[in-house]
Amino acid sequence: VQLQAFGGGLVQAGGSLRLSCAASGSIFTIDTMGWYRQAPGKQRELVAAITAIGSTNYVDSVKGRFTISRANLNNTVYLQMNSLESEDTAIYYCNAKLFGYEYWGQGTQVTVSS
Repeated sequence: VQLQAFGGGLVQAGGSLRLSCAASGSIFTIDTMGWYRQAPGKQRELVAAITAIGSTNYVDSVKGRFTISRANLNNTVYLQMNSLESEDTAIYYCNAKLFGYEYWGQGTQVTVSS
């Protein structure tokens, strides 16, 4: 499974960005897709995840601001990020889990200027 992420960039605080990640190489619907992020000097953390049946979970710091969604037909996951804060600055990684294996995308930089 290959993951390709799009949509990072530079935005002012309070602005919005939408990340997308397309998975290829699988004829099966991926179990769980999600987004992680890693800020400089910090550990990678789960931002949001969504299962194939639409169950979601979010890290507390983004609840109410970020929304994860997916299109099972083409194994694509989206992350709508609103009310961005400088603390959201990080490299965002797409993640997919299928049959006990885990896959990662290449990462996309999100920079929020205050």
